[in-house]
Amino acid sequence: MFSKDIGIDLGTANVLIVVKDDGLVIDEPAVIAIDKRTDEPVAFGVEAYQMIGRSPEHIQIIRPMKAGNIAEFEMARVLIRHFLEKALGKSRRIKPHVTIGCKADTTRVEKSVIRQVVMGAGAKQVVIEEESKVAAIGTGMDISTPSGNMIVDLGAGTTDASVLSMGEIVSFEKTNIGGLHFDQCIIQHIRKKHHVYIGEKTAEQVKKDMGLVLTDGEKPNAMNVHGSDLATGIPKTIEVTAEEIHQALRLPISKIVETTRNALEETLPELAADIAQRGILLIGGGASLPGIDTLLSEHLHVPVFIAENGLTCIIDGTALLMEWDGKRSTRII
Repeated sequence: MFSKDIGIDLGTANVLIVVKDDGLVIDEPAVIAIDKRTDEPVAFGVEAYQMIGRSPEHIQIIRPMKAGNIAEFEMARVLIRHFLEKALGKSRRIKPHVTIGCKADTTRVEKSVIRQVVMGAGAKQVVIEEESKVAAIGTGMDISTPSGNMIVDLGAGTTDASVLSMGEIVSFEKTNIGGLHFDQCIIQHIRKKHHVYIGEKTAEQVKKDMGLVLTDGEKPNAMNVHGSDLATGIPKTIEVTAEEIHQALRLPISKIVETTRNALEETLPELAADIAQRGILLIGGGASLPGIDTLLSEHLHVPVFIAENGLTCIIDGTALLMEWDGKRSTRII
């Protein structure tokens, strides 16, 4: 029976889906809204994300992915099924061949869970590839030669640092620090210092507007933030400064630096020398944080660059793998 080839980037923050010959068809938040009274889903993706902080008590917003892994199996299955049907459109009755990524340290058991969830969502066949390799391919990096290449994925749930050579990952370090952790740090800081509660969407906006790492002349030194007074519950507007936000995020940023350094230190000297010349490539949503490239470069004494397609390189690489089809083993991975 005729089948479709589909690639999925199942991230903590977003789900991206590419259909062979059709390109990118889904790019939506990886969230699902559930009515707790009936245990039935009421919204997915963009629509569910818009409900965060604005929904009644009986509506629960769930992120099935946490720290780069499937945390809510049934919710992940329901979410993937919804997006697969949306991606396939009129061909939704066709069971697709799915290529999906996983972390380099994913265990056999965890891979089995991924396969079961995706198969349960309607896939006919599931191929699992390591995200670091796929992302590198998506950025145009040649990892097939015996030379060192390094890519750091600053995601919503984790930060992954990978060194690649000859089509393999030779060094990998991960920390469960990512964009969502930054948001929580901002929420807790404002709660503690200003006695005001803000939601995660407001915290995310503060993160984007203020910058996280270094003071940027184009960013405001201070901004007004709207929340609720912890004592009275009445809406309250406060002013927060870039300096206090940077301080609030000092520890998680230092953890990212440490993770990247550890991956470098575990790399063979010859490969490390290659990286010192070629530099480190940053991908993921966190790569857009003002000054993160400069900060990493100063601490590691290695050039650091930001990928142009850092948000889509995993799905871009997946699309290339599907184009290569049966030739994968003779190409890079």
